[in-house]
Formats: sequence, C-alpha cells, structure tokens
Amino acid sequence: MTVGIPTSGRLDGLVSWHADWTGLRVAVLGLGVSGFSVADTLAELGAEVLVVAPSGDSDAAGLLPVIGARLVVQPDLTTPPAELVEFDAEVVVVSPGFPPTHPLVVWASASGAAIWGDVELAWRVRDKTQRLAEWVLVTGTNGKTTTTQLAAAMFAADERTVAACGNIGLPVLDAIREPDGFDVLVVELSSHQLHYLPLEGPGSLRPAATVCLNVEEDHLEWHGSFEAYRASKGRVYANTRVACIYNRADETTRELVQEADVQEGCRAVGFGLGSPPISDFGVVEGLLVDRAFLADRQHRALELTSIDTLRGSGLAADHLVEDVLAASALARSLDVAPDSIELAVAAFRADHHRSEIVPTDDGIEWVDDSKATNPHAARASLAAASSVVWIVGGLFKGVDIAPLVRDETAHVKAAVLIGADRSEVAEAFRRHAPGIPVFEVDEADTERVMPEAVRLAAVVAEPGDTVLLAPAAASFDQFADYGARGTAFARAVQDHLGGDSDGRHPIEPPATPAG
Repeated sequence: MTVGIPTSGRLDGLVSWHADWTGLRVAVLGLGVSGFSVADTLAELGAEVLVVAPSGDSDAAGLLPVIGARLVVQPDLTTPPAELVEFDAEVVVVSPGFPPTHPLVVWASASGAAIWGDVELAWRVRDKTQRLAEWVLVTGTNGKTTTTQLAAAMFAADERTVAACGNIGLPVLDAIREPDGFDVLVVELSSHQLHYLPLEGPGSLRPAATVCLNVEEDHLEWHGSFEAYRASKGRVYANTRVACIYNRADETTRELVQEADVQEGCRAVGFGLGSPPISDFGVVEGLLVDRAFLADRQHRALELTSIDTLRGSGLAADHLVEDVLAASALARSLDVAPDSIELAVAAFRADHHRSEIVPTDDGIEWVDDSKATNPHAARASLAAASSVVWIVGGLFKGVDIAPLVRDETAHVKAAVLIGADRSEVAEAFRRHAPGIPVFEVDEADTERVMPEAVRLAAVVAEPGDTVLLAPAAASFDQFADYGARGTAFARAVQDHLGGDSDGRHPIEPPATPAG
C-alpha cells in the first residue's frame, strides 16, 4: 500500500526549485502579470495548475493551454466556481488584487488550502540557477519605485548583476527564472504583497536588507483599517539579516523596526535630511553621507554624493533626497562603493509622471506628478513649490483628503478639482480654506477632463506659478492608470499653449467656482 504524504508535510519540503513539485494541485486567483507568472512557473515545475479569473479576454488566457494550465472564467467571483471546488487545491496562490476579505480568499482559507502570494513562491524556488541572489526589499506608502530603481542603479554601477522587480512591473518569478541569474534582486513590495508573506516557516523570506520609507493612510478599502495597513508594511522587516533601514522623520517606521523579529546581528539604520547620528545616513553641508557602514563611524562619515549632483538628476526635492538616502543605505549594507553611488545618482533620471516638468516657455512651471496617488505623495509635491495652482482629485480609496487641504494650502493659489470623488475635496476646501478659488471639472467625456483642467488652471496661473498635477488619488475613475492620467495632462498642456504662434494662449473667463 502506498501512503500519501500529508499536504502540510509536503509543502514544508517545497523550498527549492529542485524539489519535487510534480502533481501539486495549485489554484491561482487572478490572471494579471503576477498571476500569469505564477501559473507559468508552477506549470514548468510540474504542478497541476488551475487559474480562476473574471475574464478570459487576454493574451495570457490564450497562453495558458500552451503552458499546460487550465483556466476557469467566472465574471462574478462572489462564489467559488464548481471547477475550483472540485479541484481541491492544496495551495491557493493569491494575486495582489484580491484582498483578504474577497469571497474566494475567505473560501480558500476555510478549505484548508495553504494561502501563498507570488513572492513567497519566488522565495521558495529562488535557487533555480547556481547564482543565489541577495534580496533587498523596499516598501512604503510613497517613493517605492524611485528608491527601488535607485538602489538597482547603484548595484549595477558597482558591477553587480541586478534586477529591479516585484511591484515595480517585473514579477519576482520572472527574475528568478532568468537563465544566468543575478547577484542582487531589489524587490519592491506593495502592502498587498506583504500581507500574504509569512513571518515564519519554510516560506518566510530572509532578506539581506529592508526599508520602509514611510507609512501614511492608503489602501484602506483593501486592508480595512490603518492598523492592518501598518501591520502589512511592517512585515517587510521580518527576518532581515544585515540592516533594517527606517526614516527618522517617520516615527512609524522606527516603531516597525523595533517590533520586528530579525536575524541576530541585524542593525537598525536611519536616514534623514539632517546631520546623521552614529550609524545613520544624512546630509551635512550639502553632502549626502554614510555614518553607518564604516569602521570609524564615531568620528567620520563617508561622502556619497551631493545635493548639486541630485539637482542635475532632478532629485533635489526633499522627498527625493530621502529616496536617495534610503537607496544608498540599502546599497552600502551590501558593500557598494561610495564612488558607485555617486556614479549611479549622476546618471539617474526619475520615472515619468513623478514630479516631471512639462516643457513650456510661458513662464509657468507645469508639473506632472500624476504618480502622487495618495495625500502623502501630494503633500511632498505641494511642499516643493511656493505658489501653486493645484489639480487634484480622483478615487480616494477610503482616505480622508481633508487633513492635506487643511495643512498644505498656505501656498495654494487656486485648485482645479477632477475625478469621481471631487465633492470630498470641495467640502474640504469649504471647511479649511474658504478663501482659495476652487473650480470643478464636471466633464462626463473622460477625454475632455485634462483639457478642461488645464484651461481652468491657465486662467488663474501667472508667470512664476506652478500648475501642479498631484491628484492625491487613484486614477481608475477616469483613466487607465496614473501614467495615462499624466500623459493626458502633458498633452493637454502642450495643446493649450500651442494654440498661438507666439506661444501665448487666449484667456477665457473662469467657470463658476465650486462652492
């Protein structure tokens, strides 16, 4: 008689690409970028894979039969499809778009199946190649992508083979399966991905270095509360081996480090815009310095780069300087040379739609910060300008916009409201800044939203002002994503200002202010 291996015992042993994954029944919830990478990886490993998605209209859906996975399409996923129930999955891998309260996740948890995310799977099979990469993890409410890209650039400048992956766009599993492997993976993690990471056990990560840049209210509709969101962010520090990096200006990040269970010998290293105490990173007389990863840190600091260099790379705003310091701390934790950091920063250019200036010659600075998808990010953008016409609004995801309006509008000249939740912004201005002119874009045609917002902003703005698109909200009510929103803004600016041969534009009477 053949005795089967209990599921829990078998899963404990699945901690290598070279383990026996054959026949393991795995259900994958979602068929986005990460969902397909999970299905593709598991099929390559020999597992039996069933993908459940609300739609089958994608290139990925057409590829599933080719790789040997099955697809179940059910537009309404409030109940598990019969095929999923019959499949009796041993593991359910949940895509980041599925919150823990989603009916399928609740059902899967009750079924007794193990619940994994794609990052846990990637950690379990990270040894596909002979080159076993070091992992460094990046999270935070804002600045994750810039910090991830900066850190990757620093490792590359130090002649390490490196991939920036995770929430940044390249799935971790795709990086893991790269034939030649990498020396370092810089993994950007969203709070959604962190929620599904185990804190202990065979699937728990053991990263070299980790950072949580900041923690502000965001994604409350997914997590259910700020406390749950905060707890998810804190999971980034679990089991860190070399250094937990935190933001001295954000007490929550310090608390999360203090609360974390880490490996023996792991250090807490802070960063901030002021002069650094021992074992921290900071700024001294216009120089970014490391006072942590050197022998004589009691009396010396290592010069990494300068504010002047950052200015040339478009990184001189305070929140971007913080990103550079955080990335430098991650790099220095794995012995990247200071010269490599200087080289990487000098050559770096931030992503589109992140405090990106739209080129014009009208004396007004038009800034696309469409990536400011929450109040914390918008706060940083507002603080970087002195006289602002602010284009704001979208979907607030359960976050209260009123504190931002209350605290940061001293230098706001006028506001132009867009998006489905613009009434919340209008009410905040009525309560906290009634003297500021506020205009609403009540436009059903989404293609006309930005042209109208730019037209209204141009009525108010004068040379020396900044027209700032920093919506403090998600974009999905009117645009495909924040990139499409930013592109629409830049195009509208160029179209509006290009109307006359001399570069000027006719001034039309403003619409009636909103409240």
